[in-house]
Amino acid sequence: MFEFSEEAIKRYSRHILLPEVGGTGQQRINEARVLLVGAGGLGAPAAYYLAAAGVGTLGVVDGDTVELSNLQRQIIHSMADLGKNKGQSARETIEGLNTDVRVVTHQERLTSKNIFPILKDYDVVMDGTDNFPTRYLVNDACVLSGKPLSTGAVFRFHGQVMTIIPGEGPCYRCLFREPPPPGMTASCEEAGVLGVLPGMIGILQATEILKIILNEGSLLKGRLLSYEALEMEFRTIKVRRDPECPVCGDHPTIKELIDYEEFCRVNF
Repeated sequence: MFEFSEEAIKRYSRHILLPEVGGTGQQRINEARVLLVGAGGLGAPAAYYLAAAGVGTLGVVDGDTVELSNLQRQIIHSMADLGKNKGQSARETIEGLNTDVRVVTHQERLTSKNIFPILKDYDVVMDGTDNFPTRYLVNDACVLSGKPLSTGAVFRFHGQVMTIIPGEGPCYRCLFREPPPPGMTASCEEAGVLGVLPGMIGILQATEILKIILNEGSLLKGRLLSYEALEMEFRTIKVRRDPECPVCGDHPTIKELIDYEEFCRVNF
């Protein structure tokens, strides 16, 4: 159990003052275990704010290294981190921000073989990936294991966020049954992304995760929040659970993880 020292009370005082949080809620945060899939554009700001909030254990899954082009938006990394694994870089930054937080790095790419052993140690998952195979893999694994999931995406000037609570609402496949055909969508590397946009979306995901931990507020469960930066416009789109969804429907056909590279017709 997390013990509130005088320093901790001072650090988290603005949380403790909130009736919706208080000492009990802050203790929940300090004891929570959150897995961040990706320490890039979305995962970087989310990790930073979740660490500041005092989330007790942050797992960071990322097999990539920090590159100069990342620094335009991935704020948890710096020039001194170029060439480092992103999880390691994130851990060093977080350790400099909040020593209450334990950071576990998984310096590998998630696959159907390793995701369940990693997921079992966490309460909530955040998907900050930029590719369809991992997005579907994380969705399916979270639904099958009953783990709450915040999923987000950014592209050029557009971002979106949805929260998935298995058994209580739709999953990612209810919204997008299948990925687009290869070549139909460009990556951020190909089409660009406004640097501040991932910060906006990643912090929205962090907000949803804290609400899940605290069991407070109305989640983006059954709702897709869409943000257009150029118009500074938010829209909420209702998403219903698809009774024929292959993973969370009434008669699911996906009962174990599949080959997601083949499903998405993508080669890494």
